[in-house]
Amino acid sequence: MISVVPINSIDASFLARLALCLEERFLFSCQVERTVHIPRTTLNSVRGQLFFNTLVSKVVSATPQADGLRLIITDYDLYKTSHQFVFGDASEEHRVAAVSLHRLRSEFYGEPSDPNLLFQRTLKEAVHDLGHALGLKHCFNPRCAMYFSNSIFESDNKLTHFCENCEKKARANR
Repeated sequence: MISVVPINSIDASFLARLALCLEERFLFSCQVERTVHIPRTTLNSVRGQLFFNTLVSKVVSATPQADGLRLIITDYDLYKTSHQFVFGDASEEHRVAAVSLHRLRSEFYGEPSDPNLLFQRTLKEAVHDLGHALGLKHCFNPRCAMYFSNSIFESDNKLTHFCENCEKKARANR
């Protein structure tokens, strides 16, 4: 089971579409959960970003323990200690993945809004970070969803599924 956990206000039809696509990719049932509210005061006041580990700990404490995976979807810009920003990340220990829509939006790069491109980018990053939650590492195949994206260009180049090798590992880790 994959539980999709929206943070604050995320479009319900977007989340429902994402859940359907994730069911196809992982062959798990996927359910959109109730919204978890995280106030802007939680952001790092200097960076204006949300620390990934803070997000995970707040969601883990606010949602019931799940047997499957949890996927957090947020509009907040995320960062980690070792990265200025992340499109998303995962905690294998908590079986939680998170994706930030902030830098996946075309508007972030000065381009017009493109809802379909946002959805494709979100799906790629969701598959990638759920892969990490399942224990997968980064892949060297630039088309594989598990390839590490240093930029939006690399994310756009990826497919929305794992390569054959990563798919085998994912099946073994379920």
